[in-house]
Amino acid sequence: MIIGVPKEIKPDEYRVGMLPVGVEDLVRAGHKVVMEAGAGFSSGISDHEYLRAGAEIVPSGRDVYETADLIVKVKEPQPSEIAYLRPGQVIFSFFHFAADRNLTEQFLASDAVAVAYETLQDDRGRLPLLTPMSEVAGRMSIQEGAKYLERPQMGRGVLLGGVTGVAPAHVVILGGGVVGSNAAKMAAGLGASVAVLDIDLDRLRYLSDVLPPNCAVLYSDRYTIREQLRQADLVIGAVLVPGARAPRLIQEEDLQRMPPGCVIVDVAIDQGGCCATSRPTTHAQPIYLVNDIVHYCVTNIPGAVPRTSTPALCHATLPWVKRLADLGVERGAQEFRELARAVNIYRGEITHPNVAQAFDLPYSRRFL
Repeated sequence: MIIGVPKEIKPDEYRVGMLPVGVEDLVRAGHKVVMEAGAGFSSGISDHEYLRAGAEIVPSGRDVYETADLIVKVKEPQPSEIAYLRPGQVIFSFFHFAADRNLTEQFLASDAVAVAYETLQDDRGRLPLLTPMSEVAGRMSIQEGAKYLERPQMGRGVLLGGVTGVAPAHVVILGGGVVGSNAAKMAAGLGASVAVLDIDLDRLRYLSDVLPPNCAVLYSDRYTIREQLRQADLVIGAVLVPGARAPRLIQEEDLQRMPPGCVIVDVAIDQGGCCATSRPTTHAQPIYLVNDIVHYCVTNIPGAVPRTSTPALCHATLPWVKRLADLGVERGAQEFRELARAVNIYRGEITHPNVAQAFDLPYSRRFL
């Protein structure tokens, strides 16, 4: 099979979909890898390293799409890339369809196949391809939140850890999964007072055991959310329903309860956001104000640290790239339930129930 790796063109996206070691493994297995020139540059990987591993370098992304049977990338295809898609071509990437009807409809019309990192799920409910990026995003949410709490950044002017004689900031984390637990560790390590909210009591018991004493774990309901927002300096939106739109846990009227200059970092924005007033932003223009509340809603947070996030992502994706290359989508989905769950769109049909439900569109049970 011919595997193609284009350069990412989403604004401020510096990751790349494959490491040289992945190229070497695929070529050794009898496959061909085509890389766009400069694809790995922002992650610190030269074209020479890919050439040495056995890749063919082509001058443009269009050349990659016209050549490859399987495209491996990081973020969802942008409009100019969707124009290059061929019927039956397989795209293995993050998609987050449920947050973007336009992307969903355009991809359906392309007759291509979307295999989504974020819904590749094992029988225990774990998301092995989303997890490493959730770790990065969870940790970065605290350092970004701490920065935008500074008064020159329109925040409250609060230091997360406080100092002797001055209370630390109060950090509220909505969701105790991978993003939430990593955010809690970072915030607690800086000395903040942390509250982690979740609806899974078993998860809360686990977090109670592993998180430090300055972290409280609380059952998430409307009353508790409202009370915590009233005290918050920094709020992290870390809720996730795989493949589905994120639940709206913060309503617009809730902003009136929050202290002016409070910061919301909505990590759930990839799936539509868990705050009613959230809208996607970029690393170049990461924040905006609503009712004096700072909103940070960057849709590709890990893209800012590619020398960390590219290896973390590629270590997780490579085994599945190899399975797709060796078996194809149909046989791969038959042999691996994880891949079956990852197929979101197959040649004009929505094949993941949560994507179909998000837009009230027909759902095909071809793989699940």
